This record gives sequence, structure tokens and C-alpha cells, in this order.
Amino acid sequence: MKRFLVLLFVVTIVLAVPAATLYAGDTDGQTSSNVKAFAAIGALIGLGIAALGTGIGQGLGLSKACDGVARNPGASGKITTTLIIGLAMIESLCIYAFLLSLGVLMNQKLFF
Repeated sequence: MKRFLVLLFVVTIVLAVPAATLYAGDTDGQTSSNVKAFAAIGALIGLGIAALGTGIGQGLGLSKACDGVARNPGASGKITTTLIIGLAMIESLCIYAFLLSLGVLMNQKLFF
């Protein structure tokens, strides 16, 4: 786990330093193409991480709900209701990440 956190920190620094230097050198008010590229890459990586997290969360939730129904079939109605509400909450996080990355892309005037 410690190696993973160190690797994550190093990757974050490696990706953040070039973006910071690009923003520091931009004094004419125009956004350079490198900044737009980094914004697009960051938005898409963020969306991918959000989709990965929500997919894992939904899979684990469905697995536990199936286990609960298998152990106690009489409680399947309550478990199903709770599962659907939980899946909607998890999916809303991915939708928020999509809207945030879409906002980043629109702010940089990349596609719209």
C-alpha cells in the first residue's frame, strides 16, 4: 500500500508540474495549445477514474445485495429498494464527474 501511495504521489507531481509551468508562462491572456491539451487530458483522466470508481462501487454493492438476498430471502424487498437507492447515489457521482469534465472542456473552448 505504501508503494502505491508513493507511486501515486510521484505521478501526480509529474503531471502537475508541467501544467503549472505552462500557466506561469502565459501572460498575454491567450490560452496556449499545450494548456488546452493538458486540460483535455486531465478532464478525461478524471472522468475515467470516476467511472472506474463507480463501476467498482456498483459491483460491490450488487454483490453484497445478492449475498443478503441469498441469506434472507424474506428481506429481498427492502434490500432491493436500498440497493436501487444506493446505485442511484453512486451513479450520480459519475454524472457529476462527467459534468465537471464537460465544463473544463467548454471552458477551454476545445470542442464547443
